[in-house]
Amino acid sequence: MNVSDNYRNAWERYWSETSDEAGEAIWDCDPALSAEPHSALLLPHADAERTIVDLGCGNGTTTRYLATRFARAVGVDLSHAAVEHARRATPDDTAEFQQLDLTDTGAVRALHEQLGDAHVYMRAVIHQSEPEARPAVAAAVAEIIGGAGRAFVVELTSGSRDVLRRAASQPGGPGPKLQRVFQHGLKPADADDEEIPKLLAAAGLRVLAEGETTLPQTEHLADGTRIDLPARWFVLAGK
Repeated sequence: MNVSDNYRNAWERYWSETSDEAGEAIWDCDPALSAEPHSALLLPHADAERTIVDLGCGNGTTTRYLATRFARAVGVDLSHAAVEHARRATPDDTAEFQQLDLTDTGAVRALHEQLGDAHVYMRAVIHQSEPEARPAVAAAVAEIIGGAGRAFVVELTSGSRDVLRRAASQPGGPGPKLQRVFQHGLKPADADDEEIPKLLAAAGLRVLAEGETTLPQTEHLADGTRIDLPARWFVLAGK
């Protein structure tokens, strides 16, 4: 299956209307707050000489960091506009970017054939995917890592909904970055907590390590508190 036109168009519009300024997307936090500690969790299980694929790379902030920790970093995103953002922000070609629909089984298989067994980094993609597309997204992780790669997957938990509700209901409403997410019909924290591990297991992925964390955002509540969304991380291998 492929994602719906509505879903694809929502992301295309979002990234087309997002500036190149760092942190303009609410999830575009400093790698020191996300990709750096996440890499420290992944690397004990992963060969740094392998390529790593950043699924849902957006404007490439995380992919560029991963390129400093692994032999090669490739960022992929559903949105052409996001990929163009990433390429503009990477003039030295330290990381590579391409458009990819994770639910397009043939395209995902072709990427695996091109790269061989690779590692995967995926932050907060399943939870906002359309429900019927989520099994294919999990299967894409399994396809790309094959037998030798490893994956780091981190997804929002239901606790994020409470934080987002608080942010949306504060005096003056949600901040401009969160408001844009809602305006484009994007749905953060849409998956139930039990759904994520079930999807990963159904895709043939084995959990090597897991734990709780938060995903820092680039927007704050009215009282100055940074929006940190509760999440759960998994280091995964193929079965």
